[in-house]
Amino acid sequence: MMNISLDKAYNQCEEIIKENSKTFYKAFSMLPSKQRKAVWAVYAFCRQVDDIVDEGSNPEIELQQFESEFARFKNGELLNESPMWVALRNVFEQYEMNVQAFDDMITGQRMDLVKKEYDTLDEVKTYSYHVASTVGLMLLPILAPTTHKELEEEAVALGIAMQLTNILRDVGEDLERGRIYLPKDLMNSYGCTRTLLENRWVTSEFIEMWEHMAKEAEMYYIKGLQSIHKYPVASRLPLTGAAHLYRAILDKIRKENYDVFTEKHFVTSQVKKKIMTSISTG
Repeated sequence: MMNISLDKAYNQCEEIIKENSKTFYKAFSMLPSKQRKAVWAVYAFCRQVDDIVDEGSNPEIELQQFESEFARFKNGELLNESPMWVALRNVFEQYEMNVQAFDDMITGQRMDLVKKEYDTLDEVKTYSYHVASTVGLMLLPILAPTTHKELEEEAVALGIAMQLTNILRDVGEDLERGRIYLPKDLMNSYGCTRTLLENRWVTSEFIEMWEHMAKEAEMYYIKGLQSIHKYPVASRLPLTGAAHLYRAILDKIRKENYDVFTEKHFVTSQVKKKIMTSISTG
């Protein structure tokens, strides 16, 4: 196969985020070109490893192969046939990237292969760190090149907030995959049984448990943005926008009477525009 040019590699990474996450694409499109393209490359890495676990025909083998490729990448090998690796190499050359965060993300995806249910909310938060906070840690050197090390705690918090939001949105979809991320201790404390979930019943017990986790997520959103003033000006609006757009999913679910079993809720383009306008003028 022929080597892929850097411009083509970045363009393909952009297509991946544009197709798979309109929320992140809308928010981070406001970044300056160099940072914007770097975000696309990091997203492509995360998307590829996530798709292996969710859609791969033999995810265990494919994840091992991906991890092996990343090991070669870390050793400086040029993997010039893959757009994602080509773009990511350029990112690593430009920024002081957090390699451990990439390794931890792969560990988190492996957790999905072996663990289908969680006993406690703390376990869910640990999982959330691995599959979502790691993304924030990957992006930090791009968004805040000179202050990224002092912003790690907030990046972890924002990742937990977003993953808890994913979990609360995707209850039905996860059930179809044989996974329950709602922790057993919380389910038990609100009298929300496994049978209730499997029957897709939106009861008062389910709503109360859902709101407990939603309030937890909202607390982490606040923590995740508490040091936004430490980011460069160009990164503040995109990051704040991404957080607010994602947080709005919770309110969308509330307006739809908490039905997270029969449909996947998204924030409309009109609402997204309203949120971004409010942030930029506020």
